[in-house]
Amino acid sequence: MMHRPDLQSSPDAPRRTFGSQVRAFAILILSVIGLHALVLQGLAQALTGVQPVAATGPVFTARTLVLDAPRPPEPPLAVAEPPQPLVQPQALRPPKPSPPAAQTAETGLPDTALRDSPAPEPTGPQSAPDPVSPPLSLLAQRAVEAPTHGQTSPATPNPSPAPAGVAAVTASAGQPDYDYQVPGPARLKYKGSGTKGILSLPVSAELLWTREGRSYDARLELGLLGFSRVQTSKGVIGPRGLEPLRFGDKTRSEEAAHFQRAKGIVSFSANGPDAPLTPLAQDLLSVYMQLASMWSANPQRFRPGMQLPFQLVEKHRSGNRMFTVGATEPLKVQGREMVATRLVCEPSLDYDNRVEVWLAPALEFLPARIRMTQANGDEVDIFWNSSEKP
Repeated sequence: MMHRPDLQSSPDAPRRTFGSQVRAFAILILSVIGLHALVLQGLAQALTGVQPVAATGPVFTARTLVLDAPRPPEPPLAVAEPPQPLVQPQALRPPKPSPPAAQTAETGLPDTALRDSPAPEPTGPQSAPDPVSPPLSLLAQRAVEAPTHGQTSPATPNPSPAPAGVAAVTASAGQPDYDYQVPGPARLKYKGSGTKGILSLPVSAELLWTREGRSYDARLELGLLGFSRVQTSKGVIGPRGLEPLRFGDKTRSEEAAHFQRAKGIVSFSANGPDAPLTPLAQDLLSVYMQLASMWSANPQRFRPGMQLPFQLVEKHRSGNRMFTVGATEPLKVQGREMVATRLVCEPSLDYDNRVEVWLAPALEFLPARIRMTQANGDEVDIFWNSSEKP
C-alpha cells in the first residue's frame, strides 16, 4: 500500500502556519502605523494651517486699537450758544413776587410756600429780643413800683462791692433799692397751735433779736410737747439791710448754710451743691427782720399786690421766693386788736412750705403772727404773746 505525499503529515506545517500568522500580524501593525502616520500628518497640516491665522494677529490687534481708541471729548452743549452769566445784573433781573432771600432763610420755608402765602402787613421796625434774664431778675423787676400818693423813696446807695459772679445779675435785674431801718433788740414770745393730721397740739415759741454795731444775731425756738426746733441767723448790717453770714437749723443735730460773700456762693454743711449768692439773699429767719427793716423805714411804699423777691436760703438748699403784700388788717392778740400787714410767700416747689407773716407797727414791724403750712397740710400758727428786753 502506497502513501501519498500530500496526505502525509509534515513537521514543518505548524511552523508554516505560525509564520504566516506572524506575517499577517506584522502587516496589520504596519498598516495601523501607516494609518496613524497619515492621521498625524493630516493633524500636523491642520495645525500648520492655523499658523497663518495667528500670524494675522498684529493686523487684528491694530484694528482693535483703532476701534477702541478713546474718542475726543464732545463739546459741551453751552458751546453752541454764547455763555450766559449765572447771575444777571440787577438792572436786567425781572422783579420776583417772592419775599427776599433773608426772609426765606429765617423762616426755613421754600420760595413756593412763601409766594403762595400772603405778605404780612408792615408793623414797623422790630428789635432783637432781649436776652433771657434769670428768674430772680424778673421777680426783682416786678418789685420796682412807684410809691402811692406821689410819694418818693430815695434809693439807698450801696457802696459795698457785689460778690464775684453777682455783678451781672445785679445789673440786669434792676434790683429794687429800699430804705432800711433795723429794729432794736427785742425778745418776743409767742403761743399758738400746731396740727399733725387730725391732731392739734399747743406750740410755744421765742424770737430773740439782738444787734451790736454792724453785727446782728437772731434765734427762733419752737417748742412742741418737749421737742424743739431752733433756727439761728448771724450776719452783719449793711447798706441793703441784713447780710446773713451763717444760718443754722437744728432738731436733733444742726445743719448750716454759709454765705461766702467773697466767693459769691452759699455752701451747705450737709454736702449739698453750692448755690450762687445774690444781693437779695436772706435765710428763713433773717427774712422776717429784713421785712421789718423795710417797713420801718418807709411803710407807705408798700401796697397790696406788690411782690417782693428774695433768694431764700434753707439749711440744705436755696430758691427764689416771692412775698406778696396783702392788706393791712386788725389782728386779735391777747384779747386786743393789733393792726398788722399780711404778707404771703407761696411755694415755688411742691415740697416748699407756705409762709404767712403779719408785720405790726406796735412791734417795730417784727412779726405779730407767723403761720407755716407744709405741703401735706400740717401747719404751725403762732401769735405774739409778750415782749421782753433781751
